[in-house]
Amino acid sequence: MLVSRASRAAISVASAALLLATSACGSDKPQEATTTQVRLYGSDGNMLNSFATELKDRADLLNGMKGTTPLTQLPQSFTERLRSVDPKLTDYLYSAETYDAVVISSLAAQLAGTTDPAAIAKQIVGVTNGGRRCDSPATCLQLARAGQDIEYRGISLTRAGFTDVGEPATASYATLHFDGQKINDGQTEFVGAGDESAASSKTPPPAKRQRGGKPGKESGAPLVIGGLLPKTGDLALANPPMAAGAALAIQEVNAAGGVLGEPVVWIDGDDGTNPAVAKATVASHVQQGVQVIIGAGASGISRAVLPDVVAAGRVLFSPSNTDAGLSTVDDKGLYFRTAPSDILQGRALADVILRDGPHKVVIVARKDSYGEGLQENVRADLERAGFGADRVKLLTYVPPTDAKAPPVDFSAGAKEIKDYGADAVLVIGFGESAKVVTALADAGVQFQS
Repeated sequence: MLVSRASRAAISVASAALLLATSACGSDKPQEATTTQVRLYGSDGNMLNSFATELKDRADLLNGMKGTTPLTQLPQSFTERLRSVDPKLTDYLYSAETYDAVVISSLAAQLAGTTDPAAIAKQIVGVTNGGRRCDSPATCLQLARAGQDIEYRGISLTRAGFTDVGEPATASYATLHFDGQKINDGQTEFVGAGDESAASSKTPPPAKRQRGGKPGKESGAPLVIGGLLPKTGDLALANPPMAAGAALAIQEVNAAGGVLGEPVVWIDGDDGTNPAVAKATVASHVQQGVQVIIGAGASGISRAVLPDVVAAGRVLFSPSNTDAGLSTVDDKGLYFRTAPSDILQGRALADVILRDGPHKVVIVARKDSYGEGLQENVRADLERAGFGADRVKLLTYVPPTDAKAPPVDFSAGAKEIKDYGADAVLVIGFGESAKVVTALADAGVQFQS
């Protein structure tokens, strides 16, 4: 999936979200007033082959859906290595970002000469900027063991390194298309975004050379990395590629000799797309001596657990958080992400909508920091394009708190959208957003394929 390049598009794409756009096709005649054709758009929350399974026997509603997601053009060798870890993979969303987060954490520990989380955190930004460029765990670890400063370029991190706050200065986005109830790779378009000059120029602490090929007593090896990924909950459909990315990185780091002379240890963990589940996992990781936590999947979950992680003095490194507000959160220098900010994603989604020439836009968002943050970013970009308050309507829905909670009921919202006469509807959510799609159909909205 997503290994072919179509003609360069004038848009960029981004994160953990869903976008539906409609194209009105009514008239003043009473017999036609109840018919609205809708073009469906999506974002990283549901531009996945696995999203079709959420609609079950109504998956044909996705035909014609197009949308955006943070995604680089993945090398075939990388996707083949991922499939060697999980042969059942059908999507690769955030697999590269997860892989890079694990590798960067490992390199930072090797350069720091210790598994102390605070020391690792001080090396993470520097791992991606300045120094000698390298692009594989084996090559980079060899340089790091020799005490040489490095500039890691991996799978997702290809153009520039991290900013001072520990997130990518640049990003790659893909526009994806559903055709026949699955993503049509042949129609995928890639485009870059961001500014390379935003990468940090700060000098990290001096790298420590590993003596005798073995860690010293003060190093605290082995490095223990804990997962905080969405094995369950609304974002569970995105877990397989992230889990495969983490497993592949651990495998390749250890095949290259590990960190500080010992194999890196991975302890699995679920964020549940639920603050309570995630907090319990964090507490368990802290008790088991985890120094770096990879996750959470959703931005809102990372916001919920970050105070616990900071209080415990651990590193939180997410491969999929895109909430722009996380760039300025009080993290004591312990939070990082390989996913780009939704400031970039908002522009990408707005461009996708504008390319179809809509007149009225409704933005439906999952009610949390991710959904409402991206909703505001898209609204602002539409406003800059000339869409005033009379042409943009904002709606939110409360996602289920857990698997036992009732599913989203968007029937009233769907009727409101239809009565509004929108020809573009943006819905930002995860797997639960399938209920928005079916509610629109049940309200009489006809999707344009």
